[in-house]
Amino acid sequence: NMAEEEKRSEPVTDKYELQKLKELVDDVYKFRDCYFETHSLEDAEKKDSDVTQKMEKTLKCLQEKEDQFKNKAEFLLQKGRCLNVAPDYSAEAENCLSRAVKLEPGLVDGWNTLGEQYWKKQDLTGAKNCFTGALQQSKNKVSLRSLSMVLRQLPQTEKNAPGKPILESMHLARQAVQLDVEDGTSWFVLGNAYVSMFFACGQKPEFSQQALSAYAQAEKVDRTASYNPDLHFNRSTLFQYEEMFGSALEGYSRAAALNPGWEDPVMKEKQLLDYLRNVTELLQNKGKTKPRRLQKMLSNLSASELGPCLSPDFRSPSGRIGSLEPGTLSSLKHGHNPGVAALGKVVFSLASEGSVSFTFGMVDSEETCIVVMVYNMANSWGVLIGDTVVIPEPLIKRNVITHKNESFDFRSIRVDSPLLLIVNGKKQNVQSQIATSISCKPHRE
Repeated sequence: NMAEEEKRSEPVTDKYELQKLKELVDDVYKFRDCYFETHSLEDAEKKDSDVTQKMEKTLKCLQEKEDQFKNKAEFLLQKGRCLNVAPDYSAEAENCLSRAVKLEPGLVDGWNTLGEQYWKKQDLTGAKNCFTGALQQSKNKVSLRSLSMVLRQLPQTEKNAPGKPILESMHLARQAVQLDVEDGTSWFVLGNAYVSMFFACGQKPEFSQQALSAYAQAEKVDRTASYNPDLHFNRSTLFQYEEMFGSALEGYSRAAALNPGWEDPVMKEKQLLDYLRNVTELLQNKGKTKPRRLQKMLSNLSASELGPCLSPDFRSPSGRIGSLEPGTLSSLKHGHNPGVAALGKVVFSLASEGSVSFTFGMVDSEETCIVVMVYNMANSWGVLIGDTVVIPEPLIKRNVITHKNESFDFRSIRVDSPLLLIVNGKKQNVQSQIATSISCKPHRE
C-alpha cells in the first residue's frame, strides 16, 4: 500500500516543483523588465550582464531537475522561456519549445515563446505561424500584439492594397489592448501600429495623435513602459516628423540612457542637433549671401511672380478658391495664413543626414529670412539658390528648443508636399512627390 501512496503523491509533488520552476523563470523576466525600479539609470550599462547572470543562475536550477522532468512539456517550456530572456536567438530554446508544443499542442505560452525565437532568427513566417497557432488555442494579448508586429515587418506583397496588412496589424493591437487595458506593452505596440498607419495611409493627423496617445497611455498604466528605450525612440521619430524637435531630442537622449549599447538614438540625437545648429546659423547670415548679390536677387521680386496664385480660379491647399495676396514674412501670423502667399528667393538649402525634410531658406523683399521644411519630396526634387518660391497660405511655426545647455529659436514654414509650392512661376509636377515612410521597428522584442 505504501508504494501506491507514493505513486499517487508523485504527480502532486511534480506539479508543485514545476510551479516553483515557473516562478523562478517569471522572476527573471520581472528582473529584466522592471530593472530600473530597483536600479538607477547609472546602472544601465550593467543591465544586460546582470540579466544574463540571473538567467544563467536560473538555468542551473532547471538543469538540476533535467533528469526528473526532461520529457515533460511544462519543464521544456520553462527551460525555453528562461533561454528566451536573452535578446538573441537560441537554438537550444527553439529545440525545447518545439518539443514542448509537440508534447502539448494546447500550450499557448509555448507557441508564443517559440514565435519570439523565430522572430529573433528573422524567420517571420515561422513566427507568424506560431502566433496564429496560439490564437487558435485561445485568444490572448501576447499572440495578438506579437502577430500585429510581425504583420508590419513582413514584406508587402499586395501592390494594390499596401495598407491592408498595416490595417490588420492595427486591429490586432487594438484587440490586445481591449483584453487588458492595464498592459503597457500592448499600448506600446498599438502606438507603433498607429505610426505605421500614419506613414502608410496618407499621414492623417488623427493617426499621429492616436500614436502619441497610445504611447502616453502605456506609460500611464505601466511604470515599466517609461523604461522601454524602444518607446522613447519610436515616439521621437514621430516627434521629429511633427517638428516637435525639443521632445524628439529628449526622447532620443532618454532611449540612449536606458540602453547605452544601442547606437541609433545617439546618432539621431546628434544628427538633429547638427541640423538645428546649421539651420540657425544659415538663417542668421542669410545663407552667407553677400549683400550686393542679395539685392540683385531681390530686385526682380514682385507680385507678378505669384503666377497661378493671381488667378481668381486658384484653389489653395485648404480648398479655398480665389486669388491670393502677397504677404511679407514679417506680417505672417503663427499658424495658417488664409488668402495670403509668401514670396521669396532661395538663399540656401540644407541636405542633412537623418532629416526627413528638404530644408531651404528664403528671403523676401524686406530681406527677412525664414526656413522652409518640405516633406514627401522625391529624391530628385529640390530648389536652387536664386530660385523664386511662392508658398500659398503658409503654415508658420515658431520653434523654441532647449536641450543640454543649447537653445534654438527660429520661425519656419512647414510644407507637406512639393506639389503645394510654385517655383519660378510653375506648379511642381507629380513626380516631385513621394510619400515619406518611416518604419517603427523595435530593435529587439
